[in-house]
Amino acid sequence: MRTLVLIEQVRRLAALGRLSITLHAREEMDEDGVSTDDVIRGLEAETSEMSEDYPEDSRGHSHLILVSLESGEPLHVCCAVYEETLVIITVYRPDAKRWTPDWRRRR
Repeated sequence: MRTLVLIEQVRRLAALGRLSITLHAREEMDEDGVSTDDVIRGLEAETSEMSEDYPEDSRGHSHLILVSLESGEPLHVCCAVYEETLVIITVYRPDAKRWTPDWRRRR
């Protein structure tokens, strides 16, 4: 149940534009040709889902969200919710060699 509540909170904050993008995430987005609008649309979509949960992350409890770009390509967004702000930690296009074909699990 917690996962459902979390993904709903992520979708809501993305739709409201209540996000902060770290410098690292911005650099990764630029490198992969991913815009802020791509990230927001992906996160707010009903198809977005939590792929991994990192409760012991040294930066604080974070989550890996699987989203789809408008092209249908997968995108991973690592983020955390902090005081009604969605903090985007990193964003990347998953490598097929490191992920299962559904992009949900590491090999």
